[in-house]
Amino acid sequence: EEETKSWKKMINVAVSGAAGMISNHLLFKLASGEVFGPDQPIALKLLGSERSFGALEDKLNFINLTFVVNGKALNAVASPNVKVMVVGNPCNTNALICLKNAPNIPAKNFHALTRLDENRAKCQLALKAGVFYDKVSNVTIWGNHSTTQVPDFLNAKINGIPVPEVIRDRKWLEEDFTQMVQTRGGALIKKWGRSSAASTAVSIVDAIRSLVTPTPEGDWFSTGVYTDGNPYGIAEGIVFSMPCRSNGDGDYEFVKDVIFDDYLRKKIKKSEDELLAEKKCVAHLTGEGIAVCDLPEDTMLPGEV
Repeated sequence: EEETKSWKKMINVAVSGAAGMISNHLLFKLASGEVFGPDQPIALKLLGSERSFGALEDKLNFINLTFVVNGKALNAVASPNVKVMVVGNPCNTNALICLKNAPNIPAKNFHALTRLDENRAKCQLALKAGVFYDKVSNVTIWGNHSTTQVPDFLNAKINGIPVPEVIRDRKWLEEDFTQMVQTRGGALIKKWGRSSAASTAVSIVDAIRSLVTPTPEGDWFSTGVYTDGNPYGIAEGIVFSMPCRSNGDGDYEFVKDVIFDDYLRKKIKKSEDELLAEKKCVAHLTGEGIAVCDLPEDTMLPGEV
């Protein structure tokens, strides 16, 4: 009792799909204090049903409806300060569905998980440069959590030096590096026959910790957030992964000191177009009219469903 007097106010953490493989790894990390700290009491609210873990789990429409229900539930009972991290694919558009069904909660409080992609990008750059992972900073994943995502090497740094000055092989950066990050989930499925649940759980921990811990000076992190008010010229009204900073209070701000070239803008535009097309596909779930689906290709990441 004496020890707990110094503890912080209880945090409620709701985990949907709590019987799934990702949650199996994530719950231990939440309960151990790895996310919010050893002196932070948390109350875990575990959500799910047998039906959601059975044959319907991989059906896109079922997942999307799920997020309508989740959004309405959050709107009815959650604090307007709640922070929501969406993992189920297509996570950017599912986050959009969720936030559109929760009008009482600020749209900026919803996140789509792209931290796993950022972690993979950092790892590939570290391996290529022959440095430890923690020497890589300022890595951004732009856009959709799909094979159109854009791992940004232009603004990334190794030991504080821009990546193009350290790794001078532009062809490798534009082709091999980009493709490795975009398709890593599918490659793991092919090799191991299952999704990267442990890596995804770690990336969820990293993503939440980035919101509750001040961002190191000069660095930033990637997260899929609502585009309204963004300084990059990206279309508003979608959830798009962009570089953000936080002062540790759960909120974030867009990073303004980033640079672009024609290559980066072209790649970002492709992911933007895809998300705008996905938005039309789910218009009936966001209250924005009749759905019209005209996606040019299937870019879903098979290893992350």
